[in-house]
Amino acid sequence: MAVSPSSFIHLRLHSEYSLADGLVRISPLVNRVTELGMPAVALTDITNFFGLIKFYKAAHLAGLKPICGADLRIQSDIEGIKPFDLTFLVMNIEGYRNLTKLISRAYQEGQVRGEPMVKVSWIEEASEGLIVLGGHHSDIGQALLAGNSKQAKESLRSWVCVFPDCFYLELTRTGRPGEEDFIHDAIKLSIMLDCPVVATNDVRFIHSDHFEAHESRVCIGLGYVLDDPRRARAYSDEQYLRSADEMAELFSDIPEAIENTIEIAFRCNLELKLGETFLPEYPIPEGLTKDTFFEKLSIEGLEERLLKTLEKPENILQNEREEYFDRLHFELGIIIKMGYQGYFLIVMDFIRWAKTNDIPVGPGRGSGAGSLVAYSLGITDLDPLKYGLLFERFLNPERVSMPDFDIDFCMDNRDRVISYVADQYGRDAVSQIITFGKMAAKAVVRDVARVQGKPYGLADRLSKMIPADIGMTLEKAVEEQDVLKEFLADNEEAQEIWDMALQLEGVTRNAGKHAGGVVIAPTKLIDFSPLYCDESGNGLVTQFDKDDVESAGLIKFDFLGLRTLTIIDCAVKMVNQQPSNIENKTLIINDIPLDDSLTYTLIQRGETTAVFQLESQGMKDLMKRVEPNSFEDIVALVALYRPGPLESGMVDDFVDRKHGRAKVAYPDEKFQHESLKPILEPTYGVIVYQEQVMQIAQVLAGYTLGEADLLRRAMGKKKPEEMEKQREIFEKGAKNQGVDPDLAIKIFDLVEKFAGYGFNKSHSAGYALLAYQTAYLKTHYMPEFMAAVLSADMQNTDKIVRLVEECGNRKLTLLPPDVNRSVFSFTVSDQGDVIYGLGAIKGLGEGPVEAIVATKKEGGNFISLFDFCSRVDGKKLNKRALDALIRSGAMDSIGPDGEVGFRRAVMLAAMTEAVKTAEQQARNSISGMTDLFGGDSLDLSAESRYKSFNDVPCETPKERLGGERDTLGLYLSGHPADEYADELDGFIRHRISELRPEKSTQTVAGLVVDIRMIKTRSGNSMAIVSLDDKSARIDVAVFSSILKAYREKITKDEFLVIKGQVSADNYTDGIKMKADEINTLYESRLTHLKGIIIDVSDKSLQDFTVLNISEIMLKYCGGKCPVRVRYNNSQAVCEIALGEKWLVSPKDELLQELRAAVGSDMVHLRF
Repeated sequence: MAVSPSSFIHLRLHSEYSLADGLVRISPLVNRVTELGMPAVALTDITNFFGLIKFYKAAHLAGLKPICGADLRIQSDIEGIKPFDLTFLVMNIEGYRNLTKLISRAYQEGQVRGEPMVKVSWIEEASEGLIVLGGHHSDIGQALLAGNSKQAKESLRSWVCVFPDCFYLELTRTGRPGEEDFIHDAIKLSIMLDCPVVATNDVRFIHSDHFEAHESRVCIGLGYVLDDPRRARAYSDEQYLRSADEMAELFSDIPEAIENTIEIAFRCNLELKLGETFLPEYPIPEGLTKDTFFEKLSIEGLEERLLKTLEKPENILQNEREEYFDRLHFELGIIIKMGYQGYFLIVMDFIRWAKTNDIPVGPGRGSGAGSLVAYSLGITDLDPLKYGLLFERFLNPERVSMPDFDIDFCMDNRDRVISYVADQYGRDAVSQIITFGKMAAKAVVRDVARVQGKPYGLADRLSKMIPADIGMTLEKAVEEQDVLKEFLADNEEAQEIWDMALQLEGVTRNAGKHAGGVVIAPTKLIDFSPLYCDESGNGLVTQFDKDDVESAGLIKFDFLGLRTLTIIDCAVKMVNQQPSNIENKTLIINDIPLDDSLTYTLIQRGETTAVFQLESQGMKDLMKRVEPNSFEDIVALVALYRPGPLESGMVDDFVDRKHGRAKVAYPDEKFQHESLKPILEPTYGVIVYQEQVMQIAQVLAGYTLGEADLLRRAMGKKKPEEMEKQREIFEKGAKNQGVDPDLAIKIFDLVEKFAGYGFNKSHSAGYALLAYQTAYLKTHYMPEFMAAVLSADMQNTDKIVRLVEECGNRKLTLLPPDVNRSVFSFTVSDQGDVIYGLGAIKGLGEGPVEAIVATKKEGGNFISLFDFCSRVDGKKLNKRALDALIRSGAMDSIGPDGEVGFRRAVMLAAMTEAVKTAEQQARNSISGMTDLFGGDSLDLSAESRYKSFNDVPCETPKERLGGERDTLGLYLSGHPADEYADELDGFIRHRISELRPEKSTQTVAGLVVDIRMIKTRSGNSMAIVSLDDKSARIDVAVFSSILKAYREKITKDEFLVIKGQVSADNYTDGIKMKADEINTLYESRLTHLKGIIIDVSDKSLQDFTVLNISEIMLKYCGGKCPVRVRYNNSQAVCEIALGEKWLVSPKDELLQELRAAVGSDMVHLRF
């Protein structure tokens, strides 16, 4: 017989936010519960409220009653009782606050080996408003299953005392060991102590067929393989979201266990007040109110700003003053009316502290730059009146919304500002905000392959087929990548991985810290959100994410770390410290002129690599077209370089109007009004900014700016009914303003068309200022600027490569790393050369570098490897770091005499001996020992120290360059193409730098330095391959048919020979190529090579024998390439052609071994 769905409620359920287990996602959960006709459901994640707000909102939206709770791990006060689990359900707001305290305390005070636990004594102090369920994993369950009924009875009795009428024995029937034994004993105990029982299904997934995916999820978290016999099987396939009928049938022998779920649901009535904001208080000086203090600071701040900026005749100054103060009082009135004075004062406070403590702060980003009050208080550094920025875009009196300042700080010092705020407003009131890591496409494939026990190579290959694009999904990857689709179809194991990965993709995996979000509570944080932290108590964050924390009533401050501010600060400090600054003029970045012609010339030429916001190739192309010559142009560029404006024709219109190829109209030649000229003149009549949309509505149709902001938002949402309503208001308002209604509607339609593309000018202006400042530094202080940029990107090898290339393009000398010259960061020499930073060497951390720099500063330059090892603390510099220093070239200056490859080979060979000698010297020093003659055992000359290693073979160019690539990510002392220079001359007519556009097929050779996979309009895959032959680089387009034929050859760091057509690249003003045929260098060598020539003379035969040569060649015999020995003495020269037995495969390895044996200039290739 079917039972009513409302006869059972699920009271124990883990969602994906439990992290350790649980596969339930909030939206599907709510949908399934609704589908089953259940009126309520509980969420009881493990020691957290991560998903509580989302669950609470989603349940209410679906008409369900949300029951909030958590499973807590309890640490008993009684010796012998292991940690156990209880489920806590919230009855009311008091219970919610108590459970919030318990969860927070578990993380802050109760972590045991990384697992948060709650002490029994804590629970006794916070028991009000909570219902507790104790099942077979509770202390009662442990005791019963161990046969200790006495202990079970005592435990139950104590819990019933703490939670009178609120403690239930939890019964489950999910097919797991011990459940039925527990039920049998628990029923007896229940009757004995009059404690009610309740049924749960301890839910971990929604449908039973999700069990395997859940097992995979658990194994991923614990690091086990699914088939590992050692792993605990703690779950069953019956822990799904059963229907009420299923649960009633399962517990037909204990009906009260089902009925009690309804009773508990009735008792749980948590009502959260979401959406109400609680602002922290700012301390106000005695004798002043919050309003008067706020007004006083704003007026004083504006006076200070005006004295600095308005250096004009008194009559003009007075007019401008009135305009500024009218605007200030207008803003003050709105801010005070809305009650946001405290918010502005707090932001002002920590920004002033940052500036006072020499921490760079951004000029302002987002709509906050439109506030004159913010400018007056020093929160922003852009004059909103000068640049036409609107306050109503930030804070609209017609629409109550929280102000939101996004503050950029120098990346290196942002945490100092956050620490100041915590000290100022109380560490129990300030924290950062949690974020949740998801199982992303590439990672989940690797994880699933691992837990399924699949080969690493298969997982690696499969993962690499997924594009690394932001927002990439498994489904999207299959659609875009034909090779992936084919691979899955042909490989059964790969398909198994894929099918499971699809089920787990996007599941919450771990908790982290939001990059810049900080909350300040008016009281304790736990009054609003539970807290989360690591085992050491560090990294304190709210358990609600950035959206949920605002719903809970806390206001969020964005402390964003901007690398550009670090770069500017670093560059300015280097400029001001340079000895060449003879005049001792201090560069102040905020005082530079915004009309510097040389800076605009650099921007117009598109030479903006490393310039903030202007460095992408697309932006460079746009700048060449626009040819900006004013700051307003830069502001417009930042706003226009987005898909919408680029695709809509706005950008083309802007360019044509600026250069006189199209008429400037306000806004259109057919439909324009003279009153719009002041608004649209800076952008040549094109509607670029959201602020222009608002001003047009104000001027043409009499909107207030607050109403105009609502219009702007409506245009962005494009709701027909709302737009029709706004159209009528606009037409009527225009008529009242004396504007022809027909013309007004035509302009309205134009505005509506482009409003969706409009950008926030306040944000654009803030970023344009930083763009201009970095362009100015690059123009006038290039060495310092490039050193600062390189330092900021030291850990990003790809960026370092591009920046080093840019130094070469700008004819800026980059000195290699050197232990006697370099420090951690990139610096500038007295001669204006950039010095490579030791911190950019892989395998060398900040500690070892600090030890090297400090040692050199104390005792002078190092003179040899042995001297270096004896002086630098061996505890701070291990062999791996020493190896990296040598292979990177940082120790070339203290190596033995000889070519670079020999120096590095000798030092690598001597490294172990040098370390041993240094260790022995340290031990002798500690014990007070010296040698027999009273001297130091290291007083031998550097050369004599190296002499015993002189027989070490010199590094080949490939080995030397490989060492640099491994440690620096790039080549400094040469290029792989150098090794093949003579060979390439045999069959390549032109280097890349010599290529010119031609219709005929040309051949190019070079190293693959980059591969970009893209989709054509027809949906096929193609590749853009960047080739580098040292002379230049060229992008080669490899279309789908060619890609399929040569895909296996196209790999990074491969040396390729490509035939195709070279044409002009209109975007870069350079050249590009379309590939027709692709070969490796070895394949091309086989085609064109006629033979290998080995030079031998009387003199050379003293150093090696023909036997040496034959031993090398034997390993490569069986090929088709003939070998000739060219013998010469004082009387004659002759060539000896070796027989067919000596036909070889002309591999790189053969050539390298021959050159090592007879000399690099004694082996030649004949084409």
